[in-house]
Amino acid sequence: MRRCVEVVVAAVAVVVGAPVLAAVAIALRYRQGPPVLFRQPRLGRGGQSFELWKFRTMTDERNSDGALLPDAERLTAFGRWLRSTSLDELPELWNVLRGEMSLVGPRPLPVAYQNRFTLTEARRMEVCPGLTGWAQINGRNAVDWDERLAMDVWYVDHQSLWLDLRILARTAGVVLSRQGVVAEGFATMHELRQPENGTSGDR
Repeated sequence: MRRCVEVVVAAVAVVVGAPVLAAVAIALRYRQGPPVLFRQPRLGRGGQSFELWKFRTMTDERNSDGALLPDAERLTAFGRWLRSTSLDELPELWNVLRGEMSLVGPRPLPVAYQNRFTLTEARRMEVCPGLTGWAQINGRNAVDWDERLAMDVWYVDHQSLWLDLRILARTAGVVLSRQGVVAEGFATMHELRQPENGTSGDR
């Protein structure tokens, strides 16, 4: 039942938001050139990877050694605005339609983070990642990783239709307020801790 509702909501959102999606894509093409979409492997349910779609907010500028510059230096002015309004996340509706994401759930993190969770934190992958989640309406990227991951696990333990509706309702206010979009001093948020001894473990 939940899956059917998500497909309907995502499909309606794509249709209604088509003019906005088109406008952002055109603006990105004009300002930054192709490609307009950014794709990256992310962790899904059960730790399975999938390709996340977002609007591209950074350039591919590199230093003299060929390494990418820090995120903060590659983030464009238009990209910063897209992130502040969360419009860069709209293409993820495609991931919802494909069943790789839900409307509500822990945010999908890079595949490189898979071995950086404690055993408890890894429980966040027991559910599908979401467009928004409990951590996103309670500080978003302004809270530290330990607190954010703890909120993800709390959501897994308390997941319900009513909680999802509550999160969706509060998400609108969070997006409009533009609170917690970035961690202080970072383009989005600082990197999650490196794994200890190369594996995840409980603390």
